[in-house]
Amino acid sequence: MDSGLLLDLLGNENRRRILRLLARKPSYVTEISEYIEVSPKAVIDHLRRLDEAGLVESHVDDRRRKYFHIAQNLRLEVRVSPYDFGTKSAYPASADLDLGRCSHLQVTTEFDEFDDMASLAQRLDDLRELERELSMAQRWVQGRLTEVQAELSEEMDGNDGGHLTAELLGSLAGGTRTTTGLARAVEVPEQLVETVLSRLEREDVVEQVEGKWRIRDQTPE
Repeated sequence: MDSGLLLDLLGNENRRRILRLLARKPSYVTEISEYIEVSPKAVIDHLRRLDEAGLVESHVDDRRRKYFHIAQNLRLEVRVSPYDFGTKSAYPASADLDLGRCSHLQVTTEFDEFDDMASLAQRLDDLRELERELSMAQRWVQGRLTEVQAELSEEMDGNDGGHLTAELLGSLAGGTRTTTGLARAVEVPEQLVETVLSRLEREDVVEQVEGKWRIRDQTPE
């Protein structure tokens, strides 16, 4: 799902309150109306928008009463710092991701087989604790990321485009890239990227080899 669309949807407080209720239990229109204290007509409109976005679905019980429930398991990340603003597209949460590809992360993914309610409850508690630890780690990474970006910008003497320079060098640290690839990575016009790269090339910070840019090797010969 497009992250901008999701941000627009969640920008409405009543839609957020509807989702909180539906996260606890499926509910029908009158019940939702009483919970968020708005008219059933307004609730129907909110549900229609959430349904069109694929966030909620409905089913009818034996008494022909229509219940709504959350349809997707999504995650949206928003980054706001002196050096960055952006969102990661909402993506489906999944228990089947290969964490072995995460070179900086060590997570226990093996669980004992469960066969009773107590085991399931313990697994739930363990996963919630892991979620808290990952949230703390994410806050630490964001703080260190901002600090390093600031230091890198200062190394470039705080000139115009200092923030952009830091982002470009960070993108090049992982390997060579074309001008077009860098422009997409940092989400700025290609012409501006070319201007900054040309300056860095004159300062012997980067070099272009066979159409791709890379950080110049500073190791003494």
